[in-house]
Amino acid sequence: MIIDLKEFFSTLFLSFGLSSSITSVIWALLSLVVLGLSAAIGVLVLVWLERKISAEVQQRIGPEYAGSFGFLQPLIDGLKLFLKENFFPRNSKQFLYRLGPVIVLLPSFLSFLIIPLSKATLLTDNQSGIFLWLAVASIAPIGLLVSGYAANNKYSFLGALRATSQTISYELPLTFATLALCVIAEGLNVFDIIQSQAKFGILSWNIWRQPIGFATFFLSALAESERLPFDLPEAEEELVAGYQTEYTGITFGLFFVASYVNVLLFSFFITVFYLGGWVPPINKIFFIDQPQLQVLFNVVSIFLTLLKVYSVVFVIILIRWTVPRIRIDQLLNLGWKFLLPLSLGNLFLTATFHFLA
Repeated sequence: MIIDLKEFFSTLFLSFGLSSSITSVIWALLSLVVLGLSAAIGVLVLVWLERKISAEVQQRIGPEYAGSFGFLQPLIDGLKLFLKENFFPRNSKQFLYRLGPVIVLLPSFLSFLIIPLSKATLLTDNQSGIFLWLAVASIAPIGLLVSGYAANNKYSFLGALRATSQTISYELPLTFATLALCVIAEGLNVFDIIQSQAKFGILSWNIWRQPIGFATFFLSALAESERLPFDLPEAEEELVAGYQTEYTGITFGLFFVASYVNVLLFSFFITVFYLGGWVPPINKIFFIDQPQLQVLFNVVSIFLTLLKVYSVVFVIILIRWTVPRIRIDQLLNLGWKFLLPLSLGNLFLTATFHFLA
């Protein structure tokens, strides 16, 4: 049984005598508030995890005194960025300068609309959710280019060009890896992809059926979120801080938040696409058809999804603090000369075998 939250709340608002147009506006605002709060909490947890894991890797203590185990440290850092002065460079294009970080951050938030935590809850049941995500994600490079161009700084503009070329280079392998999963699931709905992995538990997860696609998607996700070893747009030895050089205060904080939101977003997509989403390793327990146990199963589903997501987050953080940065020519060669033909060949073989079967 799938509970469409949009339909549930729309029916609830209509029962209070509100018109359908007002109901649609209230639902849109409610969805944005839920997305914002969820992403903000996720980012705070992610920043804390990054600091603690990096401290363990480097044999340090890490945040300890700001709250229990230093858990309030990310909140304090965010407050510090919020209170800092916003500096606008001379001769900068101020409208574009302010708009750039918003364009970078907004697609990441909107992408969470299609991600379900369990089989009984979703914000919107979009039958073309994958297509929506790919379309929205393609807007982010425009924000990077606008931010570097508007700052009136050659280092910022070079960093923006580098970031845009990197993002475009790895969007294509990411798209082809995703389309291979859509071929298997025979649909563009995220639920279709999860249900295609639910037959035999862990043995039917796409990580075993699509190992090439998983490797391609994971490497492309690291490059898209600008994480080491692919953080070339912010290579401080070459470009100061890339397209972020002239940003301060809350505008810089938006880039910071967007980076961590992307890490969390791609961790969700890796979980949903390749690790079965809410599907447990042994799926027999979810075949019990007891209505009184549905709430318990939904809670367990959400727990399993978050457990897988933060396991992926742990791996991504560990890679950042153990792998050195590669050169820009190596980055582009990996994307165009290796991952792109590999993902295209994987899509062709997947489609061929699927339709022949």
